[in-house]
Parts: sequence; C-alpha cells; structure tokens
Amino acid sequence: MTQPLTNMQMRDVEALLHPYTDAVALRQTGPLVIDRGKGVRVWDDQGREYIEGMAGLWCCGLGFSDEELIEAAREQLGRLPYYHIFGGRSHEPAVELAEKIKELLPVPMARVFYQSSGSEANESQIKLQWYYNNAIGRPGKKKIISRIRAYHGVTIVSGSLTGLPANHQDFDLPVDRIRHTSSPHYWKDAKDGESEAEFVARLKADLEALIEREGPDTIAAMIAEPVMGAGGVIPPPKGYFEAIQPVLDAHDIALISDEVITGFGRTGNWFGAETLGMRPRAFSMAKQLTGGYAPLSAVAFDGDMAEAIEANSGRIGTFGHGFTYGGHPMGCAVGIKALEIYQRRDILSNVRRIAPKLHALLDRAAQHPLVGEARHCGLMGGLELAPPGRKGFRVGGKVGPRLSAELLKHGVILRPIGDTLAVCPPMIIGEDDLEALFAPMEAALDATMHWARAEGHLD
Repeated sequence: MTQPLTNMQMRDVEALLHPYTDAVALRQTGPLVIDRGKGVRVWDDQGREYIEGMAGLWCCGLGFSDEELIEAAREQLGRLPYYHIFGGRSHEPAVELAEKIKELLPVPMARVFYQSSGSEANESQIKLQWYYNNAIGRPGKKKIISRIRAYHGVTIVSGSLTGLPANHQDFDLPVDRIRHTSSPHYWKDAKDGESEAEFVARLKADLEALIEREGPDTIAAMIAEPVMGAGGVIPPPKGYFEAIQPVLDAHDIALISDEVITGFGRTGNWFGAETLGMRPRAFSMAKQLTGGYAPLSAVAFDGDMAEAIEANSGRIGTFGHGFTYGGHPMGCAVGIKALEIYQRRDILSNVRRIAPKLHALLDRAAQHPLVGEARHCGLMGGLELAPPGRKGFRVGGKVGPRLSAELLKHGVILRPIGDTLAVCPPMIIGEDDLEALFAPMEAALDATMHWARAEGHLD
C-alpha cells in the first residue's frame, strides 16, 4: 500500500513534468525530494540519508557541496555575473577554460565552442559537420552514423543520434541523415560460439556494409561514446575502435568522441578516447566539466575544421550559431576551478586506485542468479539483470527499476537503465563508502528476485 503524498510531493506532481519518468505512476508514488548534499551523500526532505552512487546524473565527480567550487561561482557572480561571447565579445573565464581544455585533450584540437548541455554539444557537432562540408564544397557529405543503444542527447538531431527506442517513440524521430550501425555489446549481441575478436570483425563488416550501402561520399561523420553510458554502461570489446578507425579514415569520415560522461577522469584517463584507443577529429564535453555545479558544455574540433569554418564565416559575414548561455562566465569559472581541483587533488590517481575495487564488487554481485552480466570501465559500471540462462526478460524494463527501489530502501541511489543498474559514483569516493554502496546489494537482489518470481518475470 502506497503512502499518502506529502505536501511537497503533491506540489511537485501538480507543477512539474519530469524527464524519463512515468508521470502516471509518479502520481501514486510521488518523487524523491532531495534537500541537500555533502561529499558522496545526499539527504531527502524527510532527513533520510543516501549514498549517491550515480554522482547525480553521471556529473558530480567531486561530490556535493565542494567549498572551492562554490566559492569560484560566488566570486565570479560578484565580478561579472553574466556576459556573452556573441559578436566578438569575450571574457577571461571563457578564454582560460578553452585553453585548459585544449591542453588536456589527447588529440590536438584548434577551437572550443560552448553550449549549456551535452545534448546541445552534440547538436552543435552535427551542425558543424554540415557547415564544414558545405564550406569545403562537399554539400552531399551530410549523413551521420551513430550506433544502436547509443545515447547522445534529446534535442531533434541529438535525439535522433540516440539509438534507444523510447527516445524516438512518438517524437517523430529519428530525422533523415542519421543512420545507426551495430551496438558493441558482446554479451547480448554475439552469436553462439562467436569470440570477441570475431564479434569485432563482424561489427567492422557491418559498418563497412552500411557505408557502402549509403555511399561514402554521403557520410560526414560517426559519433561514438568511448563507453556507452545511458544505453547501459557498455564498454566495447578489445580492439573495437582500432578496427573501425581505418574504415572511417579510408572514406574521410570524421570520428566524434562523445565524452559527456567519460570526460575528465571517469575512465582513469582525462578522456575516454585515450582509454579506448580512439583518434577523434572532435570532442563533446559536459557534466564533469564543471563537476555538475553549473550547466556548461563544450565541443572542440581540429585545425582543418577550424580553418574552413572561420573562412566560411568571413564569406557569409557571420557564423550563425550560438547559445545565450554558451560560455557563461560563472559556468566557465566553475569549470576552471573543477579542472584545477582534478589536477591538484590527483583525482585520476584516485579513480585508478578505486576502480579495481568497484570492478571486484560488480563481479561479485554478478554471481547472483538474477544478474546476467557485470560491465565496467574506470569508475563506472553496470549490472544487467536477466533470468538464469537468458539474456533478457520477456517484458523488459520492469526488474531493473524494482532493484533500484529495493536499494533505495537501504539508502543507496543507483540508476536503472531498463534492466541494467548503472553505477557511477563521485570520483572522490573512498573504499569504505564504496563498500557501503554495495553492502545491501545481495539482500536487494534477493528481494527483487522474489518479487520477479511472484510477478511471473522468471517463468
């Protein structure tokens, strides 16, 4: 029996439309109202404490209420609370952050362009590709390749790049010019007896066939997350990017690395492209760019693109793209401080030290009969639930949320992605808190399995 909604919960359901939420079900359960946070923990409006095992939405890499980030925002608000970079205007925080981003990227990039969100960053990436190819006389080279189960955002084009059915259903997506190639999920998509190397070879062949079918001269770019995030935390098999990069290079198809989740230390290197052996011509960044403390995103692109784009703006008389809050001085100031903290506190070393512990805990949880596979890379991972001996439930997306709800009763916040439970704690987490995060996992899995059996999901 559900509890009556509190006054705040009633106000919420009458005022807000929540992203990625069943609004009908929410009227029965009410939202979890978070009141404050400190370190790796948050407290709801009833005073209950939780370990935040998702760093919010993959973004609070330095945890909650970091005094240095708060002070950076406060100081910038007192000096220049807002200005733009339209029409040749500028300010020092935007310049300094762009310089720092360029220094950290594993591949030389020439220019940085700002937005407010990861969706906007990937929307900008595609517009830049179209603009660039027009500028250099290739008006037919406009199609973009993404992947099944990819997540690149929710705007019209970035939502089309996303390869998840729920993001397309009843939104009239995907739009034209977007194509999807195979997902690199070996456990789910490999054929019986197929080795990882054979699986990678098949994915390479699938990509080659798609390019040939569409016509190489019609394809501008391929966008890829180094590790698929909101599609289920799916690291690619060994050698995957090394196999597809020559295919893209042979047809002058740019590789765009979507680092919205994997950027700034999450995989144990500054960028996931370095961890996974990618050679991108452009990068998308957001989330941990400011530690989640301010909405800011950035794209970076190479010298060839910069030269052509800037020259074309001279021909037209302007570069007709930009966002009111792109390069917001407070967001940039917080971003500068976040990058400084990552370096000064050596957050990369903590990720590399703690990641094996996370992997071991995930692998231990995978011994439970309700878990089909554990996946991990750096300080992120996922537990995919499935009936014993199978790779999915007949009705998907029910058991994962139930496990998340069981863990919530124990004071642990993790995110269900269909029937995968995602784990992405703040990068400051220590071993004791990581142990506490997983302490109720077995009991929660047992309770979830009992429920799944009673509901007929394990028949």
